[in-house]
Amino acid sequence: MNEPWEYNTIYVTFASEEEAKQIAKKVVMERLAACANIIKGMESVYVWKGEIEESSETVCLLKTTKDKSDILMQRIKELHSYDTPCIVVWPIVSGNPDYLDWLRNSL
Repeated sequence: MNEPWEYNTIYVTFASEEEAKQIAKKVVMERLAACANIIKGMESVYVWKGEIEESSETVCLLKTTKDKSDILMQRIKELHSYDTPCIVVWPIVSGNPDYLDWLRNSL
């Protein structure tokens, strides 16, 4: 059985739902992520180039293994429309063993 800490969720924000879906489909087809959850309608407030910005974005949560996380992040950077995309790794510290087995077997 695989240990939960062998898995990660990759949190990414996108400018649109369409971009999130396009990239999610690509990385799932390339077997870098087992699945993606797309959450539209997020509002962001941040500093960019010294100015306060506000924008609507779409969140994508991608599940993968620890050993594929760096490759997945690099692939997202190649495909992403932002100069500096938000790509953050969250370790999965616990989870349904059946789900985690499915995750590993999907990659």
